[in-house]
Amino acid sequence: MTSGEFSYIRDLLQNHGGLLLEEGKEYLAESRLQPLAQLEGFRSITEMIASLRVKEGDGLRRQVIEAMTTNETSFFRDFPAFKALGSHVIPDLIRKRAERKRLSIWSAACSSGQEPYSIAMLLRDQFPQIADWSNTILASDLSEAMLARARSARYNQIEINRGLPAALLVNHFVRRGLEWEIGFELRSAVEFKRINLSEPWPALPPVDLVMLRNVLIYLSAGTRTSVLERVRHVLKADGYLFLGGTETTYGIDDAFERVELGGAAFYRLRGDRHGSVNAGC
Repeated sequence: MTSGEFSYIRDLLQNHGGLLLEEGKEYLAESRLQPLAQLEGFRSITEMIASLRVKEGDGLRRQVIEAMTTNETSFFRDFPAFKALGSHVIPDLIRKRAERKRLSIWSAACSSGQEPYSIAMLLRDQFPQIADWSNTILASDLSEAMLARARSARYNQIEINRGLPAALLVNHFVRRGLEWEIGFELRSAVEFKRINLSEPWPALPPVDLVMLRNVLIYLSAGTRTSVLERVRHVLKADGYLFLGGTETTYGIDDAFERVELGGAAFYRLRGDRHGSVNAGC
């Protein structure tokens, strides 16, 4: 890959995906784009990029962006965060939503679906008192391939072994050949939708909880600011935002305040609209 081709890919990712590809990552671009070039019938990455330059159609462009996107995930990833959800966040939201009997959760950049399904298992197993509520879990990603995998709700043994307790495997999965499939009832609790966070978002209802974990680190500075600003307009005044362990809103959007709880951290909107936060409950 020439320096000019690498610069073109960097600009494409920035302009159409809001993704940051650092200098010196030519090896990463080559390793991820070579299989795509072969799949699409090009003799080389150079030929594929030349085709993109002539006619930057949405189909191939989207495939390039998806190929360059990191899709690392696992069940109950970052356990302290899920512990905070179970011990503080969900109980607090249940108390506040008791009259309307509705929770709305958004798992942004859900990859192959382990995060939203983990949340669904958490709600079903730990909070049976809201089984008759009108709850929604929206899971989104920019990759159609990842969304297809997530909708299939099938995972191999290696994926199952990464973070899923044995009891939950027994309660919520069915063996399908060499894979494990999540039961229909749990699958139906999650709605999947393609959303590119760097592009205009579809109309979204107010959300109680936004899981935006391990996303900001891959975005350019301007895109991070834009995404957090739009999250503010989607998140309810007393809602919760979770980021990845190495991510922060500090220096990006001061409308959020960080709250630490038992090795985890979440974010709330500043001001008196949501009342005081008691991290010890």
